[in-house]
Amino acid sequence: MQRLICPDGTIRCVYAETIDLASIGHVSISRGSHVEPDPDGPWFADLAPVGGPRLGPFARRSDALNAESEWLHTHWLFPPLD
Repeated sequence: MQRLICPDGTIRCVYAETIDLASIGHVSISRGSHVEPDPDGPWFADLAPVGGPRLGPFARRSDALNAESEWLHTHWLFPPLD
């Protein structure tokens, strides 16, 4: 699990159960996206909760989850430096 340690001491990551985050300290978890099918069946990853785009359509849920994870790691966890 990749973690970003901010100057104020907080740690940011894309949640996974790889390690027990509570062992590090206080944990605050918030949703980064919604991965759901539309009424016609294709899957979308909506990253609006973190100010991101709506990705898709994807034929499989696993493809939408992979795109969601890649986007979160690239644009939210480790955003490009300006």
